[in-house]
Amino acid sequence: MQSPRPSDRTLDALHRAVAPWRWWTDARFTGLERVPAERPLVFVGNHTIFGLYDLPLLYLEVWRRHRLMLRGLGDHIHFRVPGWARTLRYFGAVPGTRDNGRRLLAAGESLLVFPGGAREVARRRDDKYRLHWKERCGFACLAVEFGASIVPFAMVGAEEAWDVVWDAEDYLRGPAGWLVDRLGVRREMLWPVVRGLGPTPLPRPARFHFHIGEPIATSHLAGCHEDRDACFNLREHVRRSVEASIRRIRTDSGSSPDP
Repeated sequence: MQSPRPSDRTLDALHRAVAPWRWWTDARFTGLERVPAERPLVFVGNHTIFGLYDLPLLYLEVWRRHRLMLRGLGDHIHFRVPGWARTLRYFGAVPGTRDNGRRLLAAGESLLVFPGGAREVARRRDDKYRLHWKERCGFACLAVEFGASIVPFAMVGAEEAWDVVWDAEDYLRGPAGWLVDRLGVRREMLWPVVRGLGPTPLPRPARFHFHIGEPIATSHLAGCHEDRDACFNLREHVRRSVEASIRRIRTDSGSSPDP
């Protein structure tokens, strides 16, 4: 877990360097004043299409406002790509296992978790902003075990930058479906083909909204980290908070309110 990390100066420089990106997306941040002072924390939110178009802006804004570097728990497939894995590790990400999360929280580090994982990144048609958390509640168990408050957040905007023209269901209905099953490819890793600016895959201009919800304390559940029902109920509380923030942002911005 003793991976290299960027210096404070590097993170500050990166925040300045992405200013054109913030301008292009007209990024709006609300609720950052709610981030608790105590540590560690577990940030939990929704992934958007392709996963990385908006996330760096939130990551760097949390750093700028709170000097808090979030440690992402990432899908294992990221860490099988040598150059990409090194970059992710440099910026604090680790493979998303319970043991890794436990070690980080024990060291006082704060986690960044996307329970929807790859399925939320590989969007289907008419699938904007839906959460796909399945039965996952590991983040809730970890937060309870270490008494960490959960910080729910929502990101909206990236999915207005593209239209999905070919998704996983299209792959699976065609000849490629047999090959996908034959090779054992994870279906949630079938990325969509998209159209953005005109007929190109370049993203259209779209305003990004980032909203931090009310922190959710876990101290009242001390000792319940192995209680599946208690942790699942906590996870549902977090899910409802994220979904409510997504609906509110979409309603306020004039897009469809129903993710």
